[in-house]
Amino acid sequence: MYTLIDFADPYGGEGLHAQFQQALHLLRADQLSEVVAVLQAVSDYAAQGLWCVGYVRYEAAPAFDSACQVHPPSDGLPLAWFGVYAQALAPDPPATQASPQLAWQAGQSREAFDAGIQAIHQAIRAGDVYQVNYTSPVHTELPPATEEASMRAWFDALRRAQPGAYAAHIDTDQEVVLSVSPELFFDWNGDQLLMRPMKGTALRGKDANEDAARADALRTSPKEQAENVMIVDLVRNDVSRIALPHSVKVPRLFHLQALPTVWQMTSDVQAQTRPGTRLVDVFKALFPCGSITGAPKLQAMHLIRALEPQARGLYCGAIGVVRPGGHATFNVAIRTITAHKGTAQCGIGSGITADASTRGEWDEWRAKRGFLERTSQAFELLETLALQNGQYRHLELHLQRMRLAAQHFGFDWDASAMEAHLDQLAMRFHEGLYRVRLRCNAQGSVSAQAFALQALTQSVRLRLAQTAMEEAQSEFVRFKTTRRAHYEAFTPRDPADFDTLLWNADGELTECTRGNIALLIDGQWLTPHVDCGLLAGVGRAVALNEAWLSEARLSVQHDLPRAQAMRFINSMRGSWPAYLATDTLE
Repeated sequence: MYTLIDFADPYGGEGLHAQFQQALHLLRADQLSEVVAVLQAVSDYAAQGLWCVGYVRYEAAPAFDSACQVHPPSDGLPLAWFGVYAQALAPDPPATQASPQLAWQAGQSREAFDAGIQAIHQAIRAGDVYQVNYTSPVHTELPPATEEASMRAWFDALRRAQPGAYAAHIDTDQEVVLSVSPELFFDWNGDQLLMRPMKGTALRGKDANEDAARADALRTSPKEQAENVMIVDLVRNDVSRIALPHSVKVPRLFHLQALPTVWQMTSDVQAQTRPGTRLVDVFKALFPCGSITGAPKLQAMHLIRALEPQARGLYCGAIGVVRPGGHATFNVAIRTITAHKGTAQCGIGSGITADASTRGEWDEWRAKRGFLERTSQAFELLETLALQNGQYRHLELHLQRMRLAAQHFGFDWDASAMEAHLDQLAMRFHEGLYRVRLRCNAQGSVSAQAFALQALTQSVRLRLAQTAMEEAQSEFVRFKTTRRAHYEAFTPRDPADFDTLLWNADGELTECTRGNIALLIDGQWLTPHVDCGLLAGVGRAVALNEAWLSEARLSVQHDLPRAQAMRFINSMRGSWPAYLATDTLE
């Protein structure tokens, strides 16, 4: 049994970083009738000067309001669980063992996803709801005998991937919870109650300028603001049940929070609770948080039960700590993994409004999965560049791109160590043409290998991919790393094919697996726009800077057949003539 809390301070001060061991008492509710008693016991123990850490599952909602409709839990796990501890200890140092290597699988097909969005839109048009938070789990099998140290290492990796969270690692001996939720459910200290619902999302940009533009677009978007205000109004209405008259305030609207893969919009709702308010009263008024139900809450929960075929479990519930004296802080259990009987799962979702598009929400779901993908397999940053007669080609551009990737992923960056390593390699391979594979890990350690590079002597044949590349907007496409399974899936099978020409779900050309592409159309050389989802190669950047190449959105159906010529581009090969296999467009 193990518990570690790493909660940010909602007011910007020092957060709570504490480990808890040797529980004095374990509080558990397996039936709805037991949930209220567990929370009452938590309040009693906190009043006695003890710490209480635990969680309440989404399916506990009817314990607070019988009108809440949820699936009955079927996994044998408690609806509420809390450990009671005498003291908070300093956390142990980070684990040295590697986190488990995982392959996440979606629990829902794209067709089922689209059908769910359409059903919600129909309910909105009928006037039944204004917004519904629609979710589905992803899951993975854990390696046999995954040890506690591995779970701690996984939690450490999750915190690096989702910093500044209300994070919790709880091992109850029956299940393991790894939560890196960025969303505050409530912080209740004395009679001061703060809620910070999160609603409104935008993908992070590919560079600083685009990132700032996307943040500004989210901040000023009428759609995202309306979505946020719906939930703020719901929370205001909920908290009024326990608040002193005229004490409910909204001091901050539409605040943006930068997460590694998305921008999130939050708003603050504050209130002063009435004398005699207990923790269980706060849950009765607020649980579950409106940001993960929709509005109106009861109608949204009814539709959620009809559309989502399984119980949510701890996902969309609440995880928190109650300090001695009663100061309580709970997150909304999003970005939360639960592991039980060799399987781990994590829910992903978004708020669906009348103007939500299936493509936009699908992309949002993929972006929100980013924290899982970062930690599912170890990876390093990668650059592949040419070394000719002891001189690196376009070295500064390669290092700049790798440095930006290090900044994005939170890797350490040691420029002097990088330079020294490359200088040593250049002295060893000072004659001839080589392909250099340069790698940098999360701790900033550098490795590089040189391989003889055979010059191309004739144009290269490309083959059009048979299916869209679903990962086109992934951060592992935008930044070059050793995580390349999404490219390897398109490796040419015919030895006569040099590479595969890829395209995205909108039918737009993107890139090849080892370089970029240029088409000559109406006398102008064009390359797919970076927004289509591709790695912006160094050779491509050089060509754009030389102004013989321009960006454009290029359609497989309309533009590819019109191409008068084609070139394959990367920093090692430069710009090289290419052509499509004759049967590639049939």
